[in-house]
Amino acid sequence: MTDGWDWRQPGGTPAPAGPPASGSSPGPYGGGPTSPWWSDALADPWRDPYAPAAVVVPAVPADGSEPEPVTDPDAPGRPKLRQVVLISLITALLAGSLGSALTYAFLRGGGGATVLGARPAEAPALAQRRPESLAGVAERVLPSVVTVRVASLGGTSEGSGFIASADGHVITNDHVVAGGTGKATVVFNDGSSTPATVVGQDPESDIAVIKVSRAGLKPVQFGDSDALAVGDPVLAIGSPLSLANTVTAGIVSALDRTMQAGEPGGPVRYYAAIQTDAAVNHGNSGGPLVDGAGRVVGVNSTIKSLVADGQEAGNIGLAFAIPINQAKRVTQDIIGTGKARRTVIGAQVGGTGAAAGAGVRLNAVEPSGPAAAAGLKAGDVILRLNGRPMTEPTDLVALVRKYAPGSVVTVEYQRGSARQNASVTLAADAK
Repeated sequence: MTDGWDWRQPGGTPAPAGPPASGSSPGPYGGGPTSPWWSDALADPWRDPYAPAAVVVPAVPADGSEPEPVTDPDAPGRPKLRQVVLISLITALLAGSLGSALTYAFLRGGGGATVLGARPAEAPALAQRRPESLAGVAERVLPSVVTVRVASLGGTSEGSGFIASADGHVITNDHVVAGGTGKATVVFNDGSSTPATVVGQDPESDIAVIKVSRAGLKPVQFGDSDALAVGDPVLAIGSPLSLANTVTAGIVSALDRTMQAGEPGGPVRYYAAIQTDAAVNHGNSGGPLVDGAGRVVGVNSTIKSLVADGQEAGNIGLAFAIPINQAKRVTQDIIGTGKARRTVIGAQVGGTGAAAGAGVRLNAVEPSGPAAAAGLKAGDVILRLNGRPMTEPTDLVALVRKYAPGSVVTVEYQRGSARQNASVTLAADAK
């Protein structure tokens, strides 16, 4: 029985009805040899009319309503606000941690790079720049130190100075401003400059005072030069060889080192100096010598050198400063009266004692002077003044200039073969 279709295997032979013959491989729809082109017919319902097939059509809802929507539990949903915040926070933390790790690895020479130096450690005490350290002292004093430039017929003289008062008075050396026109230029620590006027000078003490008009000045703190001891640390600050804001360190290597200085044809300067091994050169003149607390104890004035006359001198570790007690007194006199008083003993010295280094002899004694009032006479040999041995005539002059008029000093002297003591009240020169 057929349904009108002529199903044939490839090759044109009609498919026989009934079971396939024994011993032969059945074709897809009956007996006969199996064709390789027909090997999938048994699994293909559209090519095999005997395979059962059905088309399923969904039933239409009876009430005509739409089917209830079904939510897929595996489908991604819209994140809630809490989830968004949590995810953002975690992402930021991870990003920060990663950035820190990368930065650390870079700074430490990550990636196998060579790391220079040891791990950072706490700086030693001397490198922490405490206020009482030399660096701390220099930092406090430098804003009060200036460079002084004075024009003269021979060129420009340059030295150092320091601010002594908030209203603009500056202390420097007389030999820095000597020969000038009375005008100067002051260069401050920050590099700014302003004109200055010479207030007064005292050639014999090598102190001069100039003044600037400028607001916000920071004056130095003054120390006590009489309280110094050999071995105390000091700093010399100034502009040596035009190198502004230079700081050198040393110690007090001697006290009351009597100095007689001056240029040919100029005034002779006498003072009992503070000797220091802090490096001082040309240009340091007039700058401050400060103690370990940052207080000014001296005014750098001169140096010793091994060069011949006319040659440029340099530091050899012997520098001398005018004691600040003397310099401060002279400065106050100059500001108050325009000139300084000179302290005298009322006697003239002319030589040493009978033995070398055995005191200085008085050639003359003023009748109404301090020495005469204390009973000293011409021919007496001064052995000590306030315990300080006298070996050269300049010793007595320089040491007397150290004290203020009205000071009482003890004088040990020899008259003939007898040694005696006297108290002498020093006075100011009448000039």
